[in-house]
Amino acid sequence: MAEHPIQGLMKTAMESIKDMVDVNTVVGDPVETPDGSVIIPVSRVSLGFAAGGGEYEPRGGGQGGEAGAALPFGGGSGAGVSVQPVAFVVVGGGQVRLLPVDSRALYDRLIDLAPQVLEHLDSLVGGLKTKRPREDTEEENGRGRSRYRGSDHEPSPEYSPQGRR
Repeated sequence: MAEHPIQGLMKTAMESIKDMVDVNTVVGDPVETPDGSVIIPVSRVSLGFAAGGGEYEPRGGGQGGEAGAALPFGGGSGAGVSVQPVAFVVVGGGQVRLLPVDSRALYDRLIDLAPQVLEHLDSLVGGLKTKRPREDTEEENGRGRSRYRGSDHEPSPEYSPQGRR
């Protein structure tokens, strides 16, 4: 069976797209910096493709033509490719970091870093507590006497329900 003309259009367009977009388009080639870090670009690739065509009867109404003769064909195809940088993977200094390009990713990055920040603050506060021993005072161990005069059960006059005496 002979190949239909629309198949040729689609085949040509798809081969061209395959040559343009491959895995190296999404995850780019690594770049080594002078300090030994390696930077790998990551991109988002969007692709659109369309093809169409139609066959038309020959002029003269199609009478007296051969059975199985090819009809006139008109068609076209098109494609669009968009490549947008999304992030950079930075490998160096004993760690791997993902640096997003999108400004909205700042909030995602803050959420990702929150546990590390809390651990750091906890270690700072914990370090301050161990450096300065706390003294036991009456107020801290529950026997504060600021509202009480002589014993724990005798309120001072200024705090009594009747007011000051």
